[in-house]
Amino acid sequence: MLVAAFAVIGSLEAAFRAELPWRAASLIVGVGLLPTLLWRRTRPLLMVAIAFGTAATMDVAALVAGDGSPGLHAMAYLLLLPYALFRWGAGREATIGLPIIATAASVDLISAQAPIRDVIGGFAVLLSTVALGAAVRYRDRVRLREIEEAKVAERERIARDLHDTVAHHVSAIAIRAQAGLAAAPARPEAPVDALRVIEGEASRALGEMRAMVRLLRRDEPAELAPSPRVSDIERFASSPAAGPPVEVKLTGSFDDVPSSVSAAIFRLAQESITNACRHARQATRIDVDVTADSASVRLRVTDDGHGAHARRPASRGYGLVGMVERAELLGGTCHAGPGPHGGWTVTAVLPRNGRST
Repeated sequence: MLVAAFAVIGSLEAAFRAELPWRAASLIVGVGLLPTLLWRRTRPLLMVAIAFGTAATMDVAALVAGDGSPGLHAMAYLLLLPYALFRWGAGREATIGLPIIATAASVDLISAQAPIRDVIGGFAVLLSTVALGAAVRYRDRVRLREIEEAKVAERERIARDLHDTVAHHVSAIAIRAQAGLAAAPARPEAPVDALRVIEGEASRALGEMRAMVRLLRRDEPAELAPSPRVSDIERFASSPAAGPPVEVKLTGSFDDVPSSVSAAIFRLAQESITNACRHARQATRIDVDVTADSASVRLRVTDDGHGAHARRPASRGYGLVGMVERAELLGGTCHAGPGPHGGWTVTAVLPRNGRST
């Protein structure tokens, strides 16, 4: 559509613009270089070389012939190519392409015999385009890095949850093994040997898990308390001093839901409630509904606030990235967005037995 629009504009300019040097050649070059816009993202350096090289060649020919600077004003679309070069091109491509752009711009200004103010203005526009492309590139790289950091942080939290649960059970195994050793004198030799093996393996496993999570936590002490479960969501049901009241409804049996799934539902609910309290303007309530059946556990958190549109940019934030990451790691899904009747809605569906692979 962009190419077609510039083609129409260029054709009209070539037809009606008075005193256009090399009218036919200007039209052919101006329209003929439009396809470079189609590949500006995938091959930015090649498109810059073709477009600016062709334009510079035509300017040099006109300068040698003693004619004025040819070319259409519609060829301002060439500014999209320097932007694309610094937005999507590699650093080496940008380094090679910048002299090509500067040379072509200089030849064009010389052939047009532009006054100094136009030279300054032309290069200012060109450099602004380059700077904009570089700035957008940098912003996107920073955002991608922050998204990756958010995913890593969420995986660390998942590792902590898994560690806390497993460590609790392994600690119980070690205690039972020690108790069995204490009663061993009255029993046959074989159970004693088995208990020694159980104690050694449990102690080693516990030590290895503590070391792993100590690294993840950057030397923070490991907690051996079990990770939160779905039933713990009920403690959010209250009328807090700051923020709307929270209503919690649990439907179904959660007794045999694995700890990883149970902890994930709790964390998703916790993050959703926190976001609603912070961003839902004039909300009067937050509803948390958790339903379990034989195949899945479903979470739905809604509010009746008026901040849905204002929170749309926040929906791209890193809290949601972490929530989606946690759900996907367990083979489930998590979505957030404006509700059908206003407010904000977060829905998550996790397999009841967690990811099997």
